[in-house]
Amino acid sequence: MIDVREEIANAPIGRYHRFLALLIGMVVFFDGYDTFNPAYVIHYVAKPWHLAQGQAGMLVSSGLVGFMIGSLLQGKFSDRYGRRATLLVALWIVTIFSLATAVLGNSFLAFCVLRLLTGLGMGALLPLGVTYINEYAPRRLTNTFSIWGWALGWAGGGIVAAAVGVYLTPIFGWQALYYAASLSIVLVTVCHMVLPESLQFAAMRGNWQGIAETLCRLNPSQAARYTAPDAKFMFPEPSDRPASISLLLSPRYRRTTLSVWISAFFILFGIWGLSGWVPTAMMQRGEGFATSFSFGALIQAMAFIGSLLCGYIADRGGMDRQAMAVWWLGGAISVGILVLVNVHALNIICVGAAGFCILGGQNVLNNFTAASYDTEVRGTAVGMMLGVGRAGGILGPFITGLLQQHTQGTAGLFVAIGAASLVGGIAILFASPRCSREVAATVSAAHAS
Repeated sequence: MIDVREEIANAPIGRYHRFLALLIGMVVFFDGYDTFNPAYVIHYVAKPWHLAQGQAGMLVSSGLVGFMIGSLLQGKFSDRYGRRATLLVALWIVTIFSLATAVLGNSFLAFCVLRLLTGLGMGALLPLGVTYINEYAPRRLTNTFSIWGWALGWAGGGIVAAAVGVYLTPIFGWQALYYAASLSIVLVTVCHMVLPESLQFAAMRGNWQGIAETLCRLNPSQAARYTAPDAKFMFPEPSDRPASISLLLSPRYRRTTLSVWISAFFILFGIWGLSGWVPTAMMQRGEGFATSFSFGALIQAMAFIGSLLCGYIADRGGMDRQAMAVWWLGGAISVGILVLVNVHALNIICVGAAGFCILGGQNVLNNFTAASYDTEVRGTAVGMMLGVGRAGGILGPFITGLLQQHTQGTAGLFVAIGAASLVGGIAILFASPRCSREVAATVSAAHAS
């Protein structure tokens, strides 16, 4: 009997792993791109649409409402119908409504409605990408492999959004951001042709057709075992419990579930408050147009570097909770300095450090969540975590916009972000440690066999 889960966990990184990481990275690229591009719209539409700062924050938050709904819904669909089908539907939604935003989003209300509809698809892409790539990740490199896959794509999307905002919007208007987003039509076509179903999901459902072929691609050195006439496959995880919130809050998962929900809420509050307002806030602090818009790219680039280092520590030392707590404490300190000092060099250093720490730790939280749950409920768990987090993300740009409106400066923005990062760092320490999750998985496998 060949244990599919153990074969995946022990396979060396090879060509097929890199292919899947690239494909999922491109999927999540459009999530990262779309997530951050409203920040570059505010500058162009605030005066023509006569928006107060609280309303301007809604340009960011409206998409996050859709993101939250999409994150919550995708878990049910992906755990029931599969990762592949749900991802393809989400990509089509993103493609259609990105183009519609460029063509039809010419008023505050129309823009917000179209952003909400786009968010329904976008909200599914990140949790699906995290779930999918974790279900192919070797155990010893879970964070590192995942971050080189979906997190690199997500950061790349944010960087390209900044580049389009800086170089194309002055020429073609803010609509250029969404015409570029609609190029996801190419990716949808490619995924229809080459994206396989998650191997763990197929095995959990007892769909053994094609299992041997996919395992041969993952680990060619073991192909003789997988294709032997007497080879039989097994997947020692339960598959008879419907994925639900009540299961996430059952005694086995409750501690981790509540911890990651609280952390995600406050960290995403800080991330969207920062990313949504940083171009405008930096112009208020005296930075030039191109420099202010470039801060978004700086955040994304530093987030990826921070993710790699935090993930490396989590993989090597089994200190994922502690690493995230330290990262988010560092983020709170970084934005705290911006409250007290307005110097060009420190603006660059502290905003970069905030991306390194706050977003870097969030990327590891996504992997931590995926690794904490069985296959049957993993999609729902990641989706619920990000859905609760999106609720914080919705409030982030809106509340920080109101703070700036009433404090007449950027100090309130950075105080709120620093406080949220600190609360998230404390909350994650209450999650179940990695060793407890592995023991639980072993007990589950023993009962299944």
